[in-house]
Amino acid sequence: MPKPKSQSGCKNLISWNLIQLRQKHNLSQRDLAYKLQLLGYDIDKNVITRIETQKRYVTDIELQALCKIFNVTFEELISQSE
Repeated sequence: MPKPKSQSGCKNLISWNLIQLRQKHNLSQRDLAYKLQLLGYDIDKNVITRIETQKRYVTDIELQALCKIFNVTFEELISQSE
């Protein structure tokens, strides 16, 4: 079964917000991946890059981990206001 994409071809809703949150917290992609790994998530820098460039879907577990790292709600993470 094919995975759903938006009409624009985007594979996730969080790429813009993830970039903004990462920059707000002065984290590189590598730094963010390291923080996630310390929490036990198997996410490396390349995964962060693929999420931010809309080339990868994001699992609910990864969404939960990102919310925890940045201390934001799920709604804040997926909001589409730019």
